[in-house]
Amino acid sequence: MQQPQGKMAQKGHLHPISSLIREANRIFFDMGFTFASGPLVESEWYNFDALNVPKDHPARDMQDTFFMRGEKEMVLRTHTSPVQIRYMEMQMQTGVLPPYRMINPGRAFRNEATDMTHEAEFFQLEGLAVGKDVSLANLKGTLDQFFKQLFKGVQVETRFRPSFFPFVEPGVEVDMRLIGEKAPEKLRDRWIEMMGAGMVHPNVLKNSGVDPKKYRGFAFGMGLDRLALLRWGIDDIRLMHYERRSKRCRLHRWSKSPQRSPIAGMAARLRPISRVA
Repeated sequence: MQQPQGKMAQKGHLHPISSLIREANRIFFDMGFTFASGPLVESEWYNFDALNVPKDHPARDMQDTFFMRGEKEMVLRTHTSPVQIRYMEMQMQTGVLPPYRMINPGRAFRNEATDMTHEAEFFQLEGLAVGKDVSLANLKGTLDQFFKQLFKGVQVETRFRPSFFPFVEPGVEVDMRLIGEKAPEKLRDRWIEMMGAGMVHPNVLKNSGVDPKKYRGFAFGMGLDRLALLRWGIDDIRLMHYERRSKRCRLHRWSKSPQRSPIAGMAARLRPISRVA
């Protein structure tokens, strides 16, 4: 298309999340990790049960989930952890035994109230390493290297705090802080919670077809939206999705019939259900 005379073409740029995913892929690739992906619409087996979260487990109370109307036991995935199961299953079915190292950046969905730090749609980066001698020390070294490469020129420290997640044992919360004069003033010398992590629970390995008596592993899941806020000093997480939401609203408003609106069609299939009930 020819540009009108006297007007400069506006150049586009990568979305911060896309930029962060590319950079994370490069950093983890250099550490020997491979890229994996999985479906956004998941079965309850992959989203909960296979991850050691059975139907009567109290951990399900923590997440308000979008269930698919008319599709029994299907949900919009609430985290990227189901890809752990799918990846290990695929490797075992093709006869590829551990060691494994995998990352999966992707979308997840939860029925949350939207504010400056929460969105119903968000991005996570899932990581998994499985082998005969994998330890928490390997997890810490991996994350230290990731943050060191991501925040180049700034000294980064990480720490673990004990925590509980049903798919890891032991589980930890991972905090990070930036120190030194080159660190942004708002973040300098402040411990910030970045992700949940831990050693893969033996039941998760068993549900994936991996022998937990021979192998063990670590896993982590971090919010890419939160990481982008810190990386570029963005104050409101809603800005990450504002343009897309605006377009969706316009699509819905301009459609004369609900059947003609792709967003309305998706909304008709979704129903939020609180797991507390």
